[in-house]
Amino acid sequence: MGNILVCDDERSICEMLDIALRRDGHKVETVNSGEHAKRKLDSALFDVVVTDIKMPNTDGIEVLRYAHQVSPDSAVILITAVDDYEAAVEAVKAGGASDYIRKSPGLVDEIKLAVKRTLEKVALSRQNYAFKRDAATRNSLDNIVGSSPAIAKLKQTIRTVASTQSTILIYGESGTGKELVARAVHVCSPRATEPFVSINCGAFPETLLESELFGYVKGAFTGANQNKRGLLEVADQGTIFLDEIAEMSLTMQVKLLRVLQERSVRPVGGTAEVPIDVRVIAATNRDLDKSVSEGGFREDLYYRLSVIPVVVPPLRDRREDIPLLVNHFLKKYAPAAGKSIGHVHDGSLQSLCGYEWPGNVRQLENTIERAVALETGNELNAELPAERPKARAAAAGIGMYGGPGLSIPAGSVLPEGVDMERYVADIEKSLLQSALTQSNGVQTRAADLLKISYRSFRHLVKKYDL
Repeated sequence: MGNILVCDDERSICEMLDIALRRDGHKVETVNSGEHAKRKLDSALFDVVVTDIKMPNTDGIEVLRYAHQVSPDSAVILITAVDDYEAAVEAVKAGGASDYIRKSPGLVDEIKLAVKRTLEKVALSRQNYAFKRDAATRNSLDNIVGSSPAIAKLKQTIRTVASTQSTILIYGESGTGKELVARAVHVCSPRATEPFVSINCGAFPETLLESELFGYVKGAFTGANQNKRGLLEVADQGTIFLDEIAEMSLTMQVKLLRVLQERSVRPVGGTAEVPIDVRVIAATNRDLDKSVSEGGFREDLYYRLSVIPVVVPPLRDRREDIPLLVNHFLKKYAPAAGKSIGHVHDGSLQSLCGYEWPGNVRQLENTIERAVALETGNELNAELPAERPKARAAAAGIGMYGGPGLSIPAGSVLPEGVDMERYVADIEKSLLQSALTQSNGVQTRAADLLKISYRSFRHLVKKYDL
């Protein structure tokens, strides 16, 4: 069913189409002039616009052009009379209009069929886009590499929960592959042929996250030059994956809770609700029970999301999978680098299996990719990852108030003097590195730890090239 705007200066035609299309289950709004149609397009998102061509002041061709300017995802059907038939044909040939209907006694039935055809084309286009985007993840269970009992249990859980429509909350440390699990659930579910949309909630400031999730209408804010569908609407009939859900602000949590309750979204700056049918899968690397008790996460949203909790084990708890993962990444990166590396050195593999891998599978993948890039022979020699910035800082003698070799109590000055500019820069850089480490690289969380704005944090990160 679609969201349809009907525009005709004859009120009787608007009323007939309104009744007929609503009976077919569509949501319909009607206007009696081109100017009113343009205002509607500014304030709401429509799947189909049905407009008469010949109208006073602003005609249907101008409505068509405006629709493609501010709402390019909207299809336009033109209603034509005999004297404007050629204009309608030219509009269709030029790719502007999706269809045209000549005014006749059977107008209502023809419009109903045209709307049905147009919505089917829109749905097919979205499905094709989803197929292309998800082609690389079609065998998602195979992408979860491992044969350990922990991974076998995880795959069985995915198969079991995929057939349900319930929301899922995936727990796991950074780098364990939470998005792979979410994709596997989607591919194994009845929604597999529909879109899978992923967004990292920690990667956007609050206002930008709202417009990404809910969409916006033209003029909602500076730079909003056309209507844009939000990711929740893009994922309609499919699955949306909300990664790092714990990084979402309390204000955004309230808005997301409303979407889960009402099953509809309202674009930023819009007035109309857009119904959606989407499965929500969220993920976090934090203890949400603790966040709820501390007031950092809403309890009602937590229970909405955690209908089915799924835990992804850390790599250190399934070390028997490390050889399989190493060979998997070797086969992935060696051909891409144009190298013929047959196997991994036994000593290197033993070292890799004994390492703790605080960054989990992602860290192991980066290690193998780097080793492949540096290898000059036919046998891979992989070095263990270097210490993280916080550990390096401690080893280099970086105190909480200075850089290398400096350990200056607050309020004092060295007898030989201090290069104040460098001294302050060392402090800032050290604090930034520490915050990034503690937040596992999530910049919005790191900014919160330092109690500075996200914009200021980004400025300092760029300043020190971190």
